[in-house]
Amino acid sequence: MSTTIEALTAALGAESLEISEFRDNRRVVVPAEKLHEALRILKNAVGFDFLCDVAGIDYLGYEGATDRYCVIYSLTNTTTGERLFVKSFANDPDPELPSACDLWAGANWMEREVYDMYGVNFTGHPDLRRILLPDEFTSFPLRKDYPLRGYGERHNFPTVTRAES
Repeated sequence: MSTTIEALTAALGAESLEISEFRDNRRVVVPAEKLHEALRILKNAVGFDFLCDVAGIDYLGYEGATDRYCVIYSLTNTTTGERLFVKSFANDPDPELPSACDLWAGANWMEREVYDMYGVNFTGHPDLRRILLPDEFTSFPLRKDYPLRGYGERHNFPTVTRAES
């Protein structure tokens, strides 16, 4: 077991973590209530100083899935080159996870994108608002229950021409 996993299990308890590895990809599933603490330990105690990405997944209709939304934090230790993927889950009606903006400033826009596309709220986020879609847009287009052609809302928004952009 690596020192990264040892540090997490010592702080959070092995029973609350789900650890898996395939080739050189190491994944840790952390419950939502312990997510911020796990990310803080990984940054401060273990040395994962680079947040590469924050991504969302909608598991609606996925065989065997017990949770609806998954948020994945891709972390890198730039000193050792070690990579780690931290996953946490949120569910309807109000999917919510703690924000990592106080740990990595780059989490700001990445969490806003997940919010904009999936509707996952990040508690403690300094400026959680839409980043890609207009404020008037009421849906979340990467959710699997969103229709392929939308709800007909595109006609409500003005067309931006190349000259105006």
